[in-house]
Amino acid sequence: MKRVFVSACLGTLIVAAAMTGCTAVSTADGTADRPQSRKTGAKTPARELTDAEQVRVERAEEHLVKKCMEREGFTYWVGRVPSVPERRSYGYVLDDVRWAEKYGYGTRLQQQAERARLNDRNIAYDNALPRAERLRYSKALDGRPSNDILSAELPGGGAIETPRRGCRADAKDRLYGDFPAWFRVEKTATNLTPLYVPELVRDKRFLGAVGAWSTCMREEGHDYADPSELREELPALVRGLSREKAHTTEVKLAVVEATCSTETSLGDTARALEDEYRDKKLKRYSDDIATYRRMGLAALARAEHITG
Repeated sequence: MKRVFVSACLGTLIVAAAMTGCTAVSTADGTADRPQSRKTGAKTPARELTDAEQVRVERAEEHLVKKCMEREGFTYWVGRVPSVPERRSYGYVLDDVRWAEKYGYGTRLQQQAERARLNDRNIAYDNALPRAERLRYSKALDGRPSNDILSAELPGGGAIETPRRGCRADAKDRLYGDFPAWFRVEKTATNLTPLYVPELVRDKRFLGAVGAWSTCMREEGHDYADPSELREELPALVRGLSREKAHTTEVKLAVVEATCSTETSLGDTARALEDEYRDKKLKRYSDDIATYRRMGLAALARAEHITG
């Protein structure tokens, strides 16, 4: 889908973390970040979890799952959660030059995550269990999908379901204080993008910034109408290259994109417009977003106690 930005935005992000409505500005090595606010109404608190804090919460959740599974008589290893640099790599508009110099578009980070997933000791352990024990393991971990289901309606239409019982649900309940309430507001707060992105990407200010970015890229020898086109062509550009050459090519392109994004203020424009459109379009969800943030902060406080 070349030279089309709207659909790509709906499927990914226009800026890092647009899907959740929170931003965290990472250092080049991903070891520190600072929270920023997203305006969504007067009742919505400004404080959101940073990427580093979200990592801490998810690690605490894994510790709680481990304890629960052990109570059920199973061995469970604390699962790997995405690191701060990995979370930063998911942004659509890349305008962090230092990050780009180190990670490119994050392909190596994604490959590392996939290797970890494939080598997950919990999967190997589960696969080695006798059939009856595998069924009991699955029930202990995820409950029974056919019974006692939580359902949450999505802002853009449709609904999503999850088991109410099981160690994963129990961990979230202990961490957030009320798993059913958390599930509902989390699915609302993290699925708001379709309500404002289609209009945002038609905004003349956004289109102007994308056009300026495209001109900058063309002047640097890379003819792309928008970042989505570049990302789509990247696999073909590195196909057949050694891992080192592929990484070098990716980094060079990412640095050029980030530099042009900075020089043309594409990233800043996208973030400013996101604030504006969220404030205008999401007022009806202010209470849910506020609850989502409060519960996240409460989970962070519990996580710090759980993990020390």
